[in-house]
Amino acid sequence: MSLVATFVSNPMTPAVTGAFLEEIQVLLPGSGDPRILNSGIAAEFACIAGDQAALTEQLKAALSERPIDVFVQKAEGRRKLLLIADMDSTMIRQECIDELAAELGLKDQISEITERAMRGEMEFDPALRERVGLLAGLPVSSIGKVLSERIQLMPGGRTLVQTMKANGAYCALVSGGFTHFTSAIATLLGFDENQANLLLERDGKLSGKVQEPILGRDAKRQRLEELVSEKGLAFSDALAVGDGANDLAMIERAGLGVAYRAKPAVAAAADLSVKHGDLTALLYMQGYALSDFNLG
Repeated sequence: MSLVATFVSNPMTPAVTGAFLEEIQVLLPGSGDPRILNSGIAAEFACIAGDQAALTEQLKAALSERPIDVFVQKAEGRRKLLLIADMDSTMIRQECIDELAAELGLKDQISEITERAMRGEMEFDPALRERVGLLAGLPVSSIGKVLSERIQLMPGGRTLVQTMKANGAYCALVSGGFTHFTSAIATLLGFDENQANLLLERDGKLSGKVQEPILGRDAKRQRLEELVSEKGLAFSDALAVGDGANDLAMIERAGLGVAYRAKPAVAAAADLSVKHGDLTALLYMQGYALSDFNLG
């Protein structure tokens, strides 16, 4: 089995230096010179046949404390034709429900529930109902304020989506959050579709209820399965990315499941884990170079 090892650092703190690559090359006899994907930020080695898990551990040990991610994969079939992505703390920096809670002075209370749910310590559906219940009475107009003032896109997200679409991929945003946010974020980033939960309203205010059934862990996996069938793809053609426990089912079902700055249980279950890079790391791991990026 032919393997490729990709090394990626955050674009804001380039660490994939020439000296580093020389050090790694010694550990990969027969791999030849590295292919530079983005100078100082990303590079890869075509490796000789070997054990994927063992090589991953060897290279992780060699990284020591360097702020560099390493991805060891089969060389064949890396470029994917379907991207299915979580939104909160993945395509955006924030958890939308926590930012809505801040409008009521309840952010700390709701954030604690969110964190437990994302770690898998609480079932997602009852945790969402409990948090939404605390939002009862919040003016619907506050949602626009939160979107404009509190929500920030995760670096590299638009480049990830636009580059994959330019190369024939279909991109879906699936969130356990809310349609008020996914519709706006999907438009900004260029996703082909978005799915999320619907907050119910009454007299211009949130009612404290969410429309049932709740879109959670199983619904994300189901949409992945539907898209694979609808597009005539194989699961090996799909890349799923997320950070929380409700993303685990789709991450485990996709041909390439990626944990993005994720909770420990999610990182442990994913095929690959991004701790340092931004979302363009998902392009580098597919073999895209900076010259291939669509920045539109």
